[in-house]
Amino acid sequence: MAKKRPYLLFLLLILQSCTHAQTFNKGKLDSFFVAMNAHHENMGSIAIASNGKLVYQNTIGYSQVNKDIKTPATIKTKYRIGSISKMFTAVMIFQLIDEGKLSFKTPLASYFPQLPNAQKITIGEMLNHRSGLHNFTQDSLYTTYMTTHKSEVEMMAIFAKQKSDFEPNTKAEYSNTNFVLLGYIIEKLTGKSYAEELKKRITSKIGLTDTYCGTKANPSKNEASSYNYTGQWTQMPETDISITGGAGAIISTPTDLVKFINALFTGKLISQADLTLMKTMKDNYGMAMISIPFDDKKGFGHTGGIDGFLSLLTYFPEGKLAIAYISNGVRYSTNQVVMGALNIYFNYPFTIPGFKTITLNTADLDKYTGKYTCTQTPVKAVITKNNTVLFVRGIGQIAYPLEAIESNKFAYDGLVFQFDTTKKTFTVTQGGTTHLFTKKD
Repeated sequence: MAKKRPYLLFLLLILQSCTHAQTFNKGKLDSFFVAMNAHHENMGSIAIASNGKLVYQNTIGYSQVNKDIKTPATIKTKYRIGSISKMFTAVMIFQLIDEGKLSFKTPLASYFPQLPNAQKITIGEMLNHRSGLHNFTQDSLYTTYMTTHKSEVEMMAIFAKQKSDFEPNTKAEYSNTNFVLLGYIIEKLTGKSYAEELKKRITSKIGLTDTYCGTKANPSKNEASSYNYTGQWTQMPETDISITGGAGAIISTPTDLVKFINALFTGKLISQADLTLMKTMKDNYGMAMISIPFDDKKGFGHTGGIDGFLSLLTYFPEGKLAIAYISNGVRYSTNQVVMGALNIYFNYPFTIPGFKTITLNTADLDKYTGKYTCTQTPVKAVITKNNTVLFVRGIGQIAYPLEAIESNKFAYDGLVFQFDTTKKTFTVTQGGTTHLFTKKD
């Protein structure tokens, strides 16, 4: 889903060694997580597996924070995995295709003729985001209903009102709508719920004991809630899972995720021919899979984001290495956490960050607040503040806290925001891409 943090230190560490795994500095990786925890930079859990065997697990932060009552997370804590759910949905669709119950060329109109371009859109195009169906989570109205239960009928009414963004198969553009619909199609073809088919077709088959369709977070089942850091961890709104369906309804653990992706790549869930289709990139998208490279190594997997949860799962076929990280509290980028862990795993040079930030007075932030527009994208940004913390949000979207790294420079999850008050602008940079936003008077 789309597209969207630790305290006084609790650290649970379980290490398992494997004779087939390369030797790496586990102590340094421990220290990396201790540093993030000590500076309240992240809350989450990681698992690394080599040749299908766990070689590292670690968890920092809390699963639940309620004022002074904090529940330490463990390696059995379950988190929402957001769009990584799409990989599970795709596996079930591939299985149904192999069973002859549908094909890549089956038109969407066979199930939902009321949707725009339904006769032109195929199952294959939905799998690799070439349908043109509008991404419903990007609508300004989304936040008005995201926390309430929605039936399939209600969701279809929402989808039917949204115009297509482009003609099918003319380009690729990420859309959660594709996979919510694929989840419904699984139910129509099997006569069973998505949750039941997930259990039958994947989790029971390969022994994923901590992976299932979520409901409202249940602390008694060691299910985590998600948080923003605003000087302390504050709980985020919770999306109702009925809305996300096949696009983001699953909760899991990193340990189960590396087990899942290892099973996927070793032919325990779908054929190698099907896997090749999942891995084949067209305009940067495979079928529920993206390319996640590291150094000269080619990895495949997916990222996820829902509420305050961010996750990343990838597999490097050449070394049969799988890594999964799920966070329920993010200040230091999830991507940077995984890249740091991989640098340490491969014994590459890596300096553990000092996580030094600055604190600004609330009056210092006034000059940055306001509404901003960008000529490069239709996205409109709103900058607000709460005491000494600056926030950014899209129109109708959730606000995210920005961490001050200089007097006019802020960061959140790999994004860097730099303000120029003389020009009434700010730039937001991620990787090599920069967008310029201008303040509206």
